[in-house]
Amino acid sequence: MTGLGIGLLATAMIFSGSVEARTALDPDRLYGRVRTSEGETIEGYMRWGLTESHWVDVLDAFKQIPLEWEREAESLDPEYAEERRRARTLVAFGIRLTWDVDDDEDLRLSESGIRFIHVRSVVPIDARSALVTLTSGEELTLRSAPSNIGRTMRAVEVEVPGAEVIEVPWQDLERVDFMEAPARVPAPSDQRLFGTVETWSNATFTGFVSWDLDEIFDTDVLDGREHGVDREILFGDIRRIEWASDRSARVYLRRGDELELRGTNDVDRNNRGIEISDPHFGRLTVRWKDFKSIAFETPAQPTPRPSFEPGSPIWGVVMARDGRVIEGEIRWGNNKAQWWEFLDDWSGDLDFDIEFGAIQEIRKATEHRVVLLLRDGRRLEVEGTAEAEGRHRGVFVKPEGRARRLVRWRDVDRVVFSR
Repeated sequence: MTGLGIGLLATAMIFSGSVEARTALDPDRLYGRVRTSEGETIEGYMRWGLTESHWVDVLDAFKQIPLEWEREAESLDPEYAEERRRARTLVAFGIRLTWDVDDDEDLRLSESGIRFIHVRSVVPIDARSALVTLTSGEELTLRSAPSNIGRTMRAVEVEVPGAEVIEVPWQDLERVDFMEAPARVPAPSDQRLFGTVETWSNATFTGFVSWDLDEIFDTDVLDGREHGVDREILFGDIRRIEWASDRSARVYLRRGDELELRGTNDVDRNNRGIEISDPHFGRLTVRWKDFKSIAFETPAQPTPRPSFEPGSPIWGVVMARDGRVIEGEIRWGNNKAQWWEFLDDWSGDLDFDIEFGAIQEIRKATEHRVVLLLRDGRRLEVEGTAEAEGRHRGVFVKPEGRARRLVRWRDVDRVVFSR
């Protein structure tokens, strides 16, 4: 990422606010109704998989690439058709066998994810998949992701107002419906972690925080050992955390104490990363080796809602190096076709996911460097990995009333998105 890109991104992600300005009301918490396999109905504020708690959070999953997309890609791209043919070929005893894809079990899977604000309901299908209905009415079948869908999910926690917290494991879920919380029902008093993360490259990012991709509330606990003694510290008591070594972190408490903790994945190189979520942008993950420090604070304004609704395909203008200009419905790399889907990539010391709905333009800087211009004015320059390069297939465009066309990545100059 260029220095300019970092500067614009960092500035745009900072919210003003003071640590002391706390409120017990949080209109952005997930709220809904859970129906169990035993016929019980539970309504309240939710923590999905124990790590997602707000509408801005992402339901991670895998989706199947439709068979018609695969066949269309093969017809438009002979190189891809040959790759697929080889993948479906087996040589045994001197005999070459080739078969066609003709059932769902053979369909290619692609990483996917959607913000909860776009989700109306989730209905488990089996131990590995769910039917997800969007607010637009569109239905998706999403496949297992370690913490969000399937038996590997760590349950749905429902905080019933004025009562208890109930955990419902995946195998006991029949249906989950999401809705706005009634005005008469205040949100729980625990606060979502929010702060500014600094990396060793001096980039700073501010937003909602998931520590170790796990702890998200001020009532969650940071574990570690100090001088051989186990310590458990509420995140609400922590003012700042700094990287001390591969095996330790320096922790500054609000009351003035300073500790150096080690011995757990909360405070050493086994930390799975620090995720920062920005509703205008998407999310970023900073790895432990790139993490320098975090200062916790409190946002002083409500979280803005996305400026688009699901249900409409990505639309834009593809400009090729040979002068071709094609406007129409866009399928990026043959696996991303909706505004709510994410472009994911690496840039320097961070991993990011950006909603296509937040992208104004994608420009090819070089064959392997890509510039992203966001709708809010921010600029990112990324390495141009397979995702940014459209999975090497390129950009599929369907002009209105005409057949779909393919502009291979090597021929793309830039793509301007319009809504």
